[in-house]
Amino acid sequence: MKLLDEDRLLPTEERPRRLARALYEQVRDLPIISPHGHTDPRWYAEDAAFPDPAQLIVTPDHYVFRMLVSQGISMTDLGVPRADGGPVETDGRKIWKLFAQNYHLFRGTPSRLWLDHSFQEVFGIDRRLNAETADWYYDHIADCLSKPEYRPRALFKRFNIEAIATTEAATDDLRWHKMIRDSGWDGRVVTAYRPDNVVDPEMAGFAENIMLMGEQTGFDTATWGGYLDAHRARRAFFKEYGATSSDHGHASARTENLPQDEAAALFQKALRGACTPAEADAFRGQMLTEMARMSIEDGLVLQIHPGSRRNHSGEVMAKFGRDKGFDIPGRTDYVTALKPMLDAVGMRPDLTVILFTLDETSYSRELAPLAGAYPSLRIGPAWWFYDSPEGMRRYREAVTETAGFYNTVGFNDDTRAFCSIPARHDVARRVDCAYLANLVASGSLAEDEAGELAHDLAYGLAKSAYRL
Repeated sequence: MKLLDEDRLLPTEERPRRLARALYEQVRDLPIISPHGHTDPRWYAEDAAFPDPAQLIVTPDHYVFRMLVSQGISMTDLGVPRADGGPVETDGRKIWKLFAQNYHLFRGTPSRLWLDHSFQEVFGIDRRLNAETADWYYDHIADCLSKPEYRPRALFKRFNIEAIATTEAATDDLRWHKMIRDSGWDGRVVTAYRPDNVVDPEMAGFAENIMLMGEQTGFDTATWGGYLDAHRARRAFFKEYGATSSDHGHASARTENLPQDEAAALFQKALRGACTPAEADAFRGQMLTEMARMSIEDGLVLQIHPGSRRNHSGEVMAKFGRDKGFDIPGRTDYVTALKPMLDAVGMRPDLTVILFTLDETSYSRELAPLAGAYPSLRIGPAWWFYDSPEGMRRYREAVTETAGFYNTVGFNDDTRAFCSIPARHDVARRVDCAYLANLVASGSLAEDEAGELAHDLAYGLAKSAYRL
């Protein structure tokens, strides 16, 4: 049996389905541009075999374990590392069996599509995962992982990845990217500049990280001017390892354009740990505008990922740390929040700012009108909780009429789960082809234009927007 329907996510009516199939056949095998994500560069640097099926598919993927945790399963039983280094389950087979026994929880979710795609297309599996097939699955995948063709670099080629960006903190030494470059391997793995740890006064270790950045660059980061120069130096260092973008995961989209003496005073307060929550938010907002100015100087694309109420569970944060599935969407304002930055640099066509959202109510009300007017703005794809078939469809319906297709930037997978990359891109390509087919069937788009658009949405827009 096949785990996946050949016509999954395509229209159900005959004519648009036929059109969608034809469009999909044109783009299904295009190279993958993965311009923003969180795969580990160490995988590509060392090219070591993945340890076992559980550590590849279950333990590192918060999309997977958050669903299991929501049903009362312990993170420790799933092998998720504890912040204090305390004991967790390390037997991969036990973790896998627990996952398999509860696989029914994923019915109807995008995670189920991604996982079944990985099982069928990556590992050649032709039976459904459940408690009865758990051991067979584990042995089969483990046997695959022992073979050279399942090492990270081999899978990178097999997945037809043309370029992939990882994401590193501003103070990262980029040792794994250096190892990749020095190895002579021709796979294109680039970094992205993520300065949250040195622009967010509320992040643990903020002042210490700024001092470290000063040591790394030779600038006096105890001063406002030296601090900004250190950012410029670190951005240049990241560009040496292929960076074409910066990424900013702020709680809000707030920007500021304070006079430089006021910004310097706020910086000193942040260094002392004396900021109120409002002042910390203002400092993050000021730094978004400063980063936009730096992007005009050095060409890095500026990505803003706001609206996540990160680490919502204090208990999970204390026991397991950040990025453990408890980042929850919240309401986000863009029109007012972005105005200071847009007043400063928004009309610059040599600046690209990509706006993401976890508040999909803002698509048609705010993001599409903004990107449909300001030359610096582009709308990022449906992200995180909305990188799903229905979320992607709603995204296209909400933004296209006002912003068009060419003020969007294609798709990015934003994943830590390596084997889900081709699955996620396949879902996006199918959803976009279905959307285009319906436009053709309704007389809103010519068929030859749909073919060009399908190529752009699957490949061209991301490559162009991220300068890859």
